[in-house]
Amino acid sequence: MSNPLLQRHVLPPFKAIKAEMVEPAISQMLEQNLARIAELVKQAEPTWQNLVEPMTELDDALNQAWSPVGHLNSVLNSDELRQAYNACLPKLSAYGTQLGQNQALCQAYQKIADSAEFASLSIAQQKSIQNALRDFTLAGVALSDDKKQRYGEIKKRLSELTSKFSENVLDSTNAFEKIITDVSELAGVPQSALDMFAQMAKAKDQQGYLITLDFPSYMPVLTYCENRALREELYTAYCTRASELSNAGKFDNSALMDEILALRHELAHLLGFSSYAHLSLATKMAENPEQVIAFLRDLSAKAKPQAEQEVAELIAFAKSQDGPAKLESWDVSFYSEKLKQAKYDVDQEAIRPYLPVTKVLPGLFEVAKRLFSIDIQEESNAELYHPDVKLFAIFRNGEKIARFYFDLYARNKKRGGAWMDDCRVRRQLSDGSIQLPVAYLVCNFTPPVGDKPALLTHDELTTLFHEFGHGLHHMLTRVSVAAVSGINGVAWDAVELPSQFMENWCYEPEALAFISGHYESGEPLPKDLLDKLLAAKNFQSAMMTQRQLEFSLFDFLLHYRYDAKAPVPVQEVLNQVRAEVAVFVPPAFNRFQHSFSHIFAGGYAAGYYSYKWAEVLSADAFSRFEEDGIFNAQTGADFLNKILSRGGEADAAELFRDFRGRDPQVDALLRHSGISGQ
Repeated sequence: MSNPLLQRHVLPPFKAIKAEMVEPAISQMLEQNLARIAELVKQAEPTWQNLVEPMTELDDALNQAWSPVGHLNSVLNSDELRQAYNACLPKLSAYGTQLGQNQALCQAYQKIADSAEFASLSIAQQKSIQNALRDFTLAGVALSDDKKQRYGEIKKRLSELTSKFSENVLDSTNAFEKIITDVSELAGVPQSALDMFAQMAKAKDQQGYLITLDFPSYMPVLTYCENRALREELYTAYCTRASELSNAGKFDNSALMDEILALRHELAHLLGFSSYAHLSLATKMAENPEQVIAFLRDLSAKAKPQAEQEVAELIAFAKSQDGPAKLESWDVSFYSEKLKQAKYDVDQEAIRPYLPVTKVLPGLFEVAKRLFSIDIQEESNAELYHPDVKLFAIFRNGEKIARFYFDLYARNKKRGGAWMDDCRVRRQLSDGSIQLPVAYLVCNFTPPVGDKPALLTHDELTTLFHEFGHGLHHMLTRVSVAAVSGINGVAWDAVELPSQFMENWCYEPEALAFISGHYESGEPLPKDLLDKLLAAKNFQSAMMTQRQLEFSLFDFLLHYRYDAKAPVPVQEVLNQVRAEVAVFVPPAFNRFQHSFSHIFAGGYAAGYYSYKWAEVLSADAFSRFEEDGIFNAQTGADFLNKILSRGGEADAAELFRDFRGRDPQVDALLRHSGISGQ
């Protein structure tokens, strides 16, 4: 019987994936691919049709086998699957290195680039070949044999280390559980959270209220609980995850971070870059490290004075409320929420009943329909991997053009945070037909409690729109060359443009009128609540800006200034950055970096600045909608046709100029954030 993992499917065969078959199946596929590539490079006259198309087939087949495995490892983690996943990582890394350093393959691509055929290729085809040649160089194709071997060893080890980092964060998060039997200890916590805590306890056959470090559980306590000792306990557990200070160091990421940084630096040097930051920028919009650092520091200079005022206001308010003599990190969310209620008479919990998922999803789809002329329908008979998950299809003019999975709720054995990942890429198949793109859209929202639908906070609403923006970028592409289709080939510091762009509709009254609706009465968000929400939009926005700049500068300087002979301890780099930009310094025991998966287990190493960089692009792009009308059909069509649908077939700066008619300006971001910039 053939192995289901090696079969081609329109959608992943989740139920056919057994942990014990993953490693043999992937190994078999890698061997077959290498044998096929060895044949392909022997061709005397390589062309798009006889080389690039077969290579794309091989890449896509491997992705279709591996994508559901990696996805399940993130959202339905088990010891067996984790073991199988980790067994494959070094093999996949070695395969990637072997391809990237295959001189015959590189020369074959170069022959196509130098041939008469090249001029007749489409823009997307040309860009994919140019990107491939760049990537051969970045994979060390020109290195000596001993350096190639070392490159391969580093890549293999980094894949293992980053996976272990992520596992430690997940395991450390899951290791904390607290049962509270006396509800008075949870005074101030909203009923919605109490109901969730009680449901979680009951699911584990326990009495009382179960609190974990999953964000929908953690945040209500930090924000609302009057029990300061409990807030401190949870904050301490959360911010020391995966460090030497929690679980007796069982899941400590300290040594992993040091080794990851050392290997990244060595890798950059092997390739002729002076730092990993320089290597990182080789595939981004930003031109050099100095430009990134100047951008971040300039933004900080504009936001910091206002952020300091916001902190001073918070401290004064806490004192007026008979708060603690010294405001600590576990007090910030609590008193910030009280201050916001005092200033604007609004809180997330008052809005929650008006944002049931049952209303929000149709509202989200309506926004997409008005902007991009698409229809979205649920597919009810699909094979799914968990009862919480739903599958949807996107239609344009009655024709199905994409699908996506929504996995919205927090649960045990699921990685925290929110993300979009590609399941299938849009591309033209050898028979001329089009393979439709498929996306995974994952969040960690508060799940439904009892017979109520899931009720979102406004923050969760913006997260949903954010991830859906990534999904649209992947799914609405019209590019059929896989290497530059959807999010593929898009500069990393521009990839957040569509996601941050979509968040804007969460604050538009015209959109909220149909996004919101009371879960019982159906009544839309009342005007007084909406007015308060909009008035509070930029509450502490400068503080939040500084926090993001702290993370961005820490990440970038950590990789830019790394000294192999005398590496500065990670904590010391973070302390230095905080001394420069932070307006509220956390306690010395805070180990934020130990769970900073974006840079130690994700794709944001020396690239976390991308969030702020792309925010400039998204704010400026949205300002055209403010000028033309937020549902202006022509403006929506322009954004679709000039940015969303074009994937990575052209440079991001060129696409932005095509849409906006000029280079991006920072003014819109400052205005949208309510920062004067003085």
